[in-house]
Amino acid sequence: MRLTTRSEYTILALLYLARHESDGFIRIEDICSEGDISKKYLEVLFTVLKQNRYIRTRRGTGGGYKLAKPASKISIAEIVRLMDGALAPTEAVSKYFYSETPLTKEKKAIRVFREIRDYVAWKLEGLKLSDLT
Repeated sequence: MRLTTRSEYTILALLYLARHESDGFIRIEDICSEGDISKKYLEVLFTVLKQNRYIRTRRGTGGGYKLAKPASKISIAEIVRLMDGALAPTEAVSKYFYSETPLTKEKKAIRVFREIRDYVAWKLEGLKLSDLT
């Protein structure tokens, strides 16, 4: 598993929202400034998050973005899967994005990669956004 900038910036933005939950709706400019993220890029990421009900938006004065559910209910694993796909090191051992690869026929190698997948998934499923704030 390797995080792309999609996951990294999404996690940064969500952490900012989690840390400012009590402030109401947060302006995108504030998030971009804090995380050194392009506004245009963050808008693309927020579209995905909004479509998947991780954030809510409000337009106009006092508008912005906020978490749609508590940070304690959002696992890092679900965010990484949403933005990057499989947590597995190869799709041949992925639970959600399985497909055969040339490695499929190597049973010992598959067993090791499955163990790696299981550990990464266990660690990231248990890691909530609130644990990082």
